[in-house]
Amino acid sequence: MAIDPFLLSILVCPQCRGPLTLSEEPAGLACSSCHLLYPVKDDIPVMLVEEALPVAEGRP
Repeated sequence: MAIDPFLLSILVCPQCRGPLTLSEEPAGLACSSCHLLYPVKDDIPVMLVEEALPVAEGRP
């Protein structure tokens, strides 16, 4: 998965406005505050809360 570092630096969680980290497995952008993973499809982040997947606490 290729996310431009500049894009990653400006994207924030749509729910809490917190920072996101790149997650390889499962592939996406993770919010550690909300415990949500925003999937990346065809190298495009899907930044919709309705499309986010829950992640276990303690995972990126």
